[in-house]
Amino acid sequence: MASLSAQQQRELLQSNLPAEESFRASLQRQSSLQVLQLNLGRLCNMRCSHCHVDAGPDQAHTQMPEAVVQQCLDAMERLKPELVDLTGGAPELHQSFRQLVRHARSLGCRVIDRCNLTVLLLPALADLAPFLAEQQVEIVASLPAPEELNTDAQRGDGTWKASLEALRLLNRLGYGQDGSGLELTLMSNPAGEELQQLTPCDEIRWRKTLAEMGVAFNHLIGLNNMPIARFLLELEEQQRTTTYLQRLRQAYNPCSVSGLMCRSTLSVSAKGELFDCDFNQMLEMPLPLNLASVGLDDLGGREIITGNHCYGCTAGQGSSCSGATATSAASSSSN
Repeated sequence: MASLSAQQQRELLQSNLPAEESFRASLQRQSSLQVLQLNLGRLCNMRCSHCHVDAGPDQAHTQMPEAVVQQCLDAMERLKPELVDLTGGAPELHQSFRQLVRHARSLGCRVIDRCNLTVLLLPALADLAPFLAEQQVEIVASLPAPEELNTDAQRGDGTWKASLEALRLLNRLGYGQDGSGLELTLMSNPAGEELQQLTPCDEIRWRKTLAEMGVAFNHLIGLNNMPIARFLLELEEQQRTTTYLQRLRQAYNPCSVSGLMCRSTLSVSAKGELFDCDFNQMLEMPLPLNLASVGLDDLGGREIITGNHCYGCTAGQGSSCSGATATSAASSSSN
């Protein structure tokens, strides 16, 4: 499969909007660090069309080396984040995944596993779901839609049925059940160029549809498709990059800015480089800081590195790894 380099992506994002329409909101980091997000590498048992990290089964060479894992363990103690967010690829495939979970939990940090669901069914990881429950790891599971057609279109044939099987497994362990303390959040993303606009009615529909299939969950959140990696390549092939960027820009919502994840998250790549967010990481827009020594004083108030891809997080309801960042979908043509 063809791919775009980070430099090519940055150039495309810059050239497909006039200079006067470029993203120029000034963003600063909060004084506290809420989330330490660790990207353990791009190895994944799936290859999804919307994936912004180009993950797949052929990405074993991108896994985080043990020296960087140790720096991450040390950084947890030094930075004291409220939440350690483990992502990939499929982060569960990293040999140090459980070590990172245990260490974070021993420090009193909440832990999120960004799970593709199907990884829970791999025979070699038969004990993974019980481990997650034992450690009270919060699961944010990718499920594009509450039906087979749209899910399999984005994630591959058979994914819907496998995802339901994995969700029922999690439900049997207590995930998604009231009073269990085991949080199961489903993350949806729209098809193609549509913006994510989940409403209470949508959540009711999701709950009813999945309940009929024996599945329960705690929360439903949405994420806009970011114009990077595979989705950007698809837009380019269809000559739709400018159209999509214009759509995002025209839906810019100033109310979304205060909740942007980049203001309270530190993203760590598998190589140990530091970024304001996972998307900046994929575009290779690093912070001039060192994982081995970074402290809270280095982060608070720092100017956030932005680009035209930031329209993806500030359009409509806003979009982040935690879902919508604004209760209002009011838009403005300027920022």
